[in-house]
Amino acid sequence: MNSEAIIECVPNFSEGTDTGKVSRIVAAMQVPGVSLLDWSLDTAHNRSVVTIAGPAEAVVESAVLGAGKAAELVDLTKQNGVHPRIGSADVVPFIPVSKASLADCALLARQAGLQIWRRYGVPVYFYGAAAARPDRVQLEDVRRGQFEGLRDAVHKDASRRPDIGGPELHETAGASAVGARSFLIAYNIHLRRPDVTAARAIARDIRASNGGLHGVKALGVLANGRAQVSMNITDYLTTPMPKVYARALELARRHGAELDDSELIGLIPQAVYEPEAEWIKRIPGFEPALKVIERRLEAPLDWITG
Repeated sequence: MNSEAIIECVPNFSEGTDTGKVSRIVAAMQVPGVSLLDWSLDTAHNRSVVTIAGPAEAVVESAVLGAGKAAELVDLTKQNGVHPRIGSADVVPFIPVSKASLADCALLARQAGLQIWRRYGVPVYFYGAAAARPDRVQLEDVRRGQFEGLRDAVHKDASRRPDIGGPELHETAGASAVGARSFLIAYNIHLRRPDVTAARAIARDIRASNGGLHGVKALGVLANGRAQVSMNITDYLTTPMPKVYARALELARRHGAELDDSELIGLIPQAVYEPEAEWIKRIPGFEPALKVIERRLEAPLDWITG
């Protein structure tokens, strides 16, 4: 790997209601050379997302430290939320930004997973480009049954056991899915009325697994009293964001619903940002300096103290 390579990592933690806990997790991730680009809490999904970037080895260390602090602070036996999860540090993806490949990031994911198990006793499943098995490429396959279901399944079905560690899950921290992927855009659209049936119908029709748009994963949920179509766009080059928005608009009309505002979780690449695009205009207070990764790298956040 090029010594000047820049790697992004976007750990998702299963805590979105306690700012103090999330602050301590973020503070634990401070490593020389690593930039803090974004962090946010989602109370409805009880989830937080942190975005960091920097040299490969430093980013791996930062992610591992965050997973360790999450294992200490987040008890899944006392946690629940809308979003599927199997671990306190639920998902730890590595993404190439510059002078690195997806294969490079897969190796980093393997290194991080090994350290998470060795240091903290949290078993790991590898997914995406780092998957050790074809049935674990898709994150939803790894997370099937969530923490509670997976905790039971590992005792009954050897095929559900972790890639590293275990075979049991950590008693309170579960397991972590560690992987490598290309840029993913986490994009949520709200409906004007709290009609979760319509949100689920739109999600069903737009997601790739049901014959919808390529590279789109979607769920219809009720979040903070609002119906929401929660989406991950995993291939924005093949399925551009304006196409996603246009299709959501079309499906909303078909199902007797009306789209309201939208939100982005985390950052987007510069190549995706179109100032006049309708999907951008529907995101209240969108600031490219804060939400576009290349711009954020130029002016990262100050590290916080937990």
